[in-house]
Amino acid sequence: MKKCSYIDDLQRWKEEFSFYHHIKVRFSETDMFGHLNNTIPFVYFEEARIEYFKHLGFMQTWTHSTSECIPVVADLQCDFLKQVFFGDTFRLYVKAEKVGTSSVDLHYMAINQRDEVCFVGRGAMVQILKKTGKGYPWSNQQIALLTSKEEVCK
Repeated sequence: MKKCSYIDDLQRWKEEFSFYHHIKVRFSETDMFGHLNNTIPFVYFEEARIEYFKHLGFMQTWTHSTSECIPVVADLQCDFLKQVFFGDTFRLYVKAEKVGTSSVDLHYMAINQRDEVCFVGRGAMVQILKKTGKGYPWSNQQIALLTSKEEVCK
């Protein structure tokens, strides 16, 4: 696997994932060569991230009409390691790599039906106040959920 700046020890990094979401590549997500379009992993990251936050109970809070906070993407990147084609299936893993005061650095790993890592990524999410657009600190409960290593999957 090529070297990614956010992965120090690949084996340790891979072992720290527990939550995943199943994905199947649709025809509309491929280019004229049958390859996954290079913009689509970012859509998959969003889908898996939302499922991860639902699992933690965050989405239910953020989408409630009385919520003063929302999550926003601060940055996002993807590294392509293997070709992905129409009809491929994979598990898209998500984990909180580093939790800040109001941010979290999420990491992603897609493992295909042949148990090969086909792409990886990372991105910072920030919890902000709707009114001000400023970062809003995680609660102790949110930090505990983000740092939990519980075995979970969807």
